[in-house]
Formats: sequence, structure tokens, C-alpha cells
Amino acid sequence: MPIANTPIRLPIPAIPRGFRMAGVRAGIKRDATREDVTLVASDLPATAAGVYTTNLVFAAPVAYDRSLTPGRGFRGVVINSGNANACTGQRGLEDARAMAAAAGQALAAAGDEVLVLSTGIIGEFLPVAKVTAGISAAAAALGADDAAAVSAARGMMTTDTRPKLAGGTFSAAGSSFSVFGMAKGAAMIGPKLATMLGVVLLDAALDPVDAQRILAEAAEETFNCVSVDGHMSTNDTVLLLANGAAGRESLYSAGLDACERTVREVCETLAREMADDGEGATHVMRIEVEGSGSRDEARRIARAIADSPLVKTAVHGADPNWGRIVSAAGYAGVSFDPAALVLRVNGILLFRAAAPVPFDAEAVSTSIRQNRETLIEVSVGQGPGRIRFYSSDLTADYVHLNADYHT
Repeated sequence: MPIANTPIRLPIPAIPRGFRMAGVRAGIKRDATREDVTLVASDLPATAAGVYTTNLVFAAPVAYDRSLTPGRGFRGVVINSGNANACTGQRGLEDARAMAAAAGQALAAAGDEVLVLSTGIIGEFLPVAKVTAGISAAAAALGADDAAAVSAARGMMTTDTRPKLAGGTFSAAGSSFSVFGMAKGAAMIGPKLATMLGVVLLDAALDPVDAQRILAEAAEETFNCVSVDGHMSTNDTVLLLANGAAGRESLYSAGLDACERTVREVCETLAREMADDGEGATHVMRIEVEGSGSRDEARRIARAIADSPLVKTAVHGADPNWGRIVSAAGYAGVSFDPAALVLRVNGILLFRAAAPVPFDAEAVSTSIRQNRETLIEVSVGQGPGRIRFYSSDLTADYVHLNADYHT
């Protein structure tokens, strides 16, 4: 099972100005050594936006946050792991509000100025007393250094093997701004969003409409292009908070464009990390599809390949089984000319003009075996549709982890 002290592989990004955070152990998870409550505080009232699961069965925190975003005046986010507060009825919504109220009190703010995220086992009531105690402890430990960032990211984790963090900077109107993102997710990952939580922070000022558009477009191109097992969950949420600590004037024009690019880059790094950390994964699959009639058609082809257990196990076994990839593209429900399909794996041509081409199978196998990332490139014609999609291989460890799941 995941180990909370597993080192992260990425450089720890700087926390944007005006934000502080902490993750603490509150005893929600069965493993008492792991952080399970995270508090993110904004010293200034922030604009907030959110994107959420499209599952009709959604958790209480999703309902709570949806009712408040996009909007202004937010002072923080409180997160618990180990309990999803999902499928818990009216009591679940009351518990989400109580969680927000406790965090608001700790931050000298109103309850509706704090957003709520939960992840973990569904169908069990939230242990509110433990969460409340954790919020108090996190409020006392708030910081803006590397240790604070790592502990906060760990507080979101369930079956993740490592915290996932990313950052970037951009300039606008003579000022420099920072973007920070952290996320969790290793299984039940399937567009649109999945068992994943994400928080993106920036010290620029944004209008709510701009913040919502930037986050929605970034999520569409990144988090909605990653699938570990195709299973959409109940709690999927990504929040964006922009507090203006590095500049109180709302961004516009070129500044908005620079902000949007940086947020998208941060989200893509987090999305790839989720695929790379898929439960039991030994390979991350980067699937590039082009030439379809539209982006949506490209996504359907990519997802069919990404979610195919036969493709995933072939990658795990370093088997250049072109037939599994080609047939998955063919059943994706997208119309294309099979004679136009071209397939490359790690840059090596395997299939063209409706037939396999001669290739060195051992060379392809070696390239898969020796690299963490396997690149699958599929072209289906000359259309404008294209997409980059991430997934992971399927291993025996995935089965063991999900057959004996607990947090």
C-alpha cells in the first residue's frame, strides 16, 4: 500500500504569495502515520472557480462547492482523505457544511468562504470530530515553505504512492506571478474527471468568469485527457483560487493568455503524474491521435485505446501488439477509413495502409521495456481533430490493490 513518506520526484514548486497550507494526521485513515487533513489558506479574499465530476452520483462536497463557484471572497480550501463523504444523503451535506464552518472559524472567515474536498471510502459518514480536530491542528501549522507544500499534498492522498505537485510562473504588465498545483489520483481515473482532486493557486487577480473559463479549458485539455481504468468517481473536483497578492488589478488581454498557458501547463504536469502513478503501473502511456474529424472524435479513439485492458497488458509485457491498438481504434465508434490508419509505437512504424509493415519486434519491445513512457501515435486521416491522452499499463498489482482496498 502507499507509503506517506515516499519521496516526490518533481521539484517542489513555490507556493504563490498570500497562500499558506498544511497537512496533518487526524486519524481518519486506518494508517495513523499518514496525513489526512489539509488546509489551504488565502490571506486575501480570492476568486474561486471549480470543475466537477459529471457522474450523476456525486458526493456532498461536490454539491456544496458547485453551489458556490465561480465567485469571489474565498479564504481557503479544506480537504480530508480516507472518507469520501459520498452516498451519505442529507447528513453528508450537513457534514460538508460543518467541515467548511470549522475551517472558516480557524481562518477567521465565514463557512461559505471556504470550499471543501473529500476523498476515500464511499458510503461511510464523515468522522466530523476527527476532521474538526485536524482542521485546528492544520491551522496552527500553516506555512509557505517546501515542507508545507509536501504535507498539504500528502493530506490529499489515498492510494497514491507519492504527492503530486507542479508549478510555473508568468509575467504580465511588468509583474511576475506564480501558479501552484497539487492533485491526487491513482485509480478510478476516467474522463470526465475521476477519483481525483486538484487545487490550483495563483497570486494574480482574476474575474470569476475568466477564472472559470481558464480552469474549464485547462481541465478539458489535461485532466479530461487522462484515464487509468475508465471508472468515473463521485468526488472529482478541481478548484482554482486566485488571490491577487502579486497584483490587485484583474488580468486582461496578453496577461490572461499568459496565465491560461501556465495554468494549462501545471494541469498537464499533474495529469501526467496521475497516469504515471496509476495503481501498480510500470508504464505511462502517452497516446497521440490526429487526423480525425473533430477533437471529440480523437478523444473517443484515444480513450478506447487507453481503456483497453488488452492494450494496457501488452504495454506492461512490452509486447508490440499492433492488432490490439488498431482494433481498439476501430471500435471507438468513430467513422474513418481503415486504409488511412497509421500506427507508430515509440516512433517505430507498425501499421499502414490497412496492413502491418515489417518492423523489428525486439527493438520495439526493448524500447517499451527500457522507458517509463510508451508513446502510441495514431493517425486516421487528414481531419483537424487531434488530442494528447495519458493512461497507464495494467498490472497484477492493480488487481491486488483494488481487491483489498482500504485507506
